[in-house]
Amino acid sequence: MRVYRGVIFLILTLIICIKAGAQPQHKIDSLPRDTSSIPDTTDPKREFRGVWIATVENIDWPSHPGLPTEQQKREMTDRLNAHQKEGINAVMFQVRPAADAFYAKSREPWSKWLTGKQGKAPDPAYDPLEFAITEAHKRGMELHAWFNPYRATNDGKFSLLSPTHITRIKPEWFFVYGGLKLFNPGIPEVRDYIVQVILDVVDNYDVDGIHMDDYFYPYQIDGQHIDDSAAFKQYGGDFKDIRDWRRDNVDKLIKMLSDSIHKHKPWMKFGISPFGIWANTYQNPEGSDTHGGSSYYELFADSRKWIKEGWLDYINPQLYWPIDDRSAAFNKLLDWWSNNTYDRHLYIGMGAYRINEHRKGKFKDPAQVPSQLQYLRKNPRVQGSVYFSSNSLLNNPLGFTDSLKQTYYKNPALPPVMLWLDSIPPNPPINVTATPAIRGVEVKWTTPPLAKDNEPVYGYVIYRFNGDEKVNLSDPKYILHIQYNNSTFYTDTNVVKGKTYLYVVTAIDRLKNESEPSPTVAAILKN
Repeated sequence: MRVYRGVIFLILTLIICIKAGAQPQHKIDSLPRDTSSIPDTTDPKREFRGVWIATVENIDWPSHPGLPTEQQKREMTDRLNAHQKEGINAVMFQVRPAADAFYAKSREPWSKWLTGKQGKAPDPAYDPLEFAITEAHKRGMELHAWFNPYRATNDGKFSLLSPTHITRIKPEWFFVYGGLKLFNPGIPEVRDYIVQVILDVVDNYDVDGIHMDDYFYPYQIDGQHIDDSAAFKQYGGDFKDIRDWRRDNVDKLIKMLSDSIHKHKPWMKFGISPFGIWANTYQNPEGSDTHGGSSYYELFADSRKWIKEGWLDYINPQLYWPIDDRSAAFNKLLDWWSNNTYDRHLYIGMGAYRINEHRKGKFKDPAQVPSQLQYLRKNPRVQGSVYFSSNSLLNNPLGFTDSLKQTYYKNPALPPVMLWLDSIPPNPPINVTATPAIRGVEVKWTTPPLAKDNEPVYGYVIYRFNGDEKVNLSDPKYILHIQYNNSTFYTDTNVVKGKTYLYVVTAIDRLKNESEPSPTVAAILKN
């Protein structure tokens, strides 16, 4: 689960440690002590390389609530620049942490973590989500809008809520648990409302995906109960067991969202990042060989069903444990999820934040997270990973971020394709030329005709080879530039006089299907 600051941070961290059955740490002799001894892994040309940018409690961005607009923008662009250098190609940007908004076209009030007071607009006015989308796309990154569906507050300071906050307008929709107000998932109007909130972003913003985290029904707290018996009596229907009814309530929301998102924008990706354990084998024979909390039995979130039914385009389980952990081993869970993807994408949630933990443990081994990355790359059913969270990578714990830059993500990667959403590639660019100029080599081309599905080109990939090299588009080391815009011009400034370069350009569509290559063109630079 996510790790937040303050009292809630402490409570939830203790809960998860207990439920994960934390055991005394022990040495893993199989892991090398020095990352330099870990062999390099062939870079895939397609890989999802994501990072969560958390806004709740200002975990990542902005650094403080109420910063001037220009400083917020500068912090965002600095962050995106750093992640681009790390090789990240997707960001999960938290736009609705607690029934509030980091975007202007919202039916919910502005977030207090943006401006310092819930309901107060940025001054000067701007739209943080629109800004982040534009800046991410400039850098060849997808942006997925990250929603928390059911949390309405993150503390008990209810008197500070905006008059327009939904808890004030519809107080009957909520119950209090752990000192927080949470939407009651069993009320049909709640599900309708959440769908409309998310569709506001789907319809009004150029996001690449809709992303939800692991908070459905609340993580259990000893001595507390969920106050939804009245809703069960009213809406429970033929359900005999309230637990089955709760799971069905969440299922209904996920199915509604899947249908609605894909109806409004058929190319839109929809994914969820659930708690890493669906169920343990001692609870369910189809579960994983683990001994910890589970989303199915404790959060009433049947995450395996959502991917099995095809409601999701990707699932991103949070595997925040070490390799060979006694209670919840990273490798065992990854293997389990890879056998339960049902031909959808599997991205692994990586606990980069754990490298910064003060207590000693397996994550203090500099080989731990690189070994996890190697392990997932060896599994063909895993298409990538997402790191929690942004600041954890920027802090470069134990030099891990340097390893991404220099080894694992040293070459660019396109996101993996989703053929069930779109399998028709664009036509290749035409009239490609490469002309030596003062600043380098100017590569130009003409927009190709529409694809067979009448979809326009979304962007381009430019490949470069030395004059004596064989043209090989399957090797990402030859990718010079990936762009998410329809510009038909690129200047290669990293050239050497006296050399010959070969260029190939391909077109990509919104879902990153790639065209056949253009004819190869040569540029001869004189001394």
